Amino acid sequence: MTAKIRKIAIFVDETMTEQGQPVCPPVRRAAAVAVIENPFAGTYREDLTVLIDIGEELGELLATRAVAALGVTGASIESYGKAAAVGENGELEHAAAILHPKLGAPVRKVLGTGAALIPSSKKRGGLGVVLDIPLGHKDAAFVRSHFDGMEVRINDAPRANEIMVAVAVTTGGRPLPRVGGLKASEIKGEDGLR
Repeated sequence: MTAKIRKIAIFVDETMTEQGQPVCPPVRRAAAVAVIENPFAGTYREDLTVLIDIGEELGELLATRAVAALGVTGASIESYGKAAAVGENGELEHAAAILHPKLGAPVRKVLGTGAALIPSSKKRGGLGVVLDIPLGHKDAAFVRSHFDGMEVRINDAPRANEIMVAVAVTTGGRPLPRVGGLKASEIKGEDGLR
């Protein structure tokens, strides 16, 4: 592992009721978060290949941990998302280097599929910053019932020279979705959109 990992945190939630209505089956979500050293903190580097390669390593590690936390197979995951937060000595481009070029392929490999883009967010913040992980259906971006998000935070991260990197997965969309649009049962799976 190229990344110097200080800690990994796993977050799981399960929604069983919403506004007094049962959610059946319950929607389960998990996020795996790695807190890593930022090798480029406080410096400008034109070549971010090191961070791009770290993203590839973390994609597999974090997706595997998140799926395992739910106790399901990768194939049963319905939606996913990713996010990163750099500490004050980092650049947003450091988060982008980890999240975009190579992180997605290993996540999709763990899940066995994933035609849609993986929604993402990046930010800069200090200790305890909230990491907002956007979520979307893994095979069709237009499935509105799965437009969602998960918030996580670690009280002692990111330190100034660190990056928090997260992968989140879910077993369903929002509880009790009612805003129309393409249903998961209607996915054609041809283009990652529908």
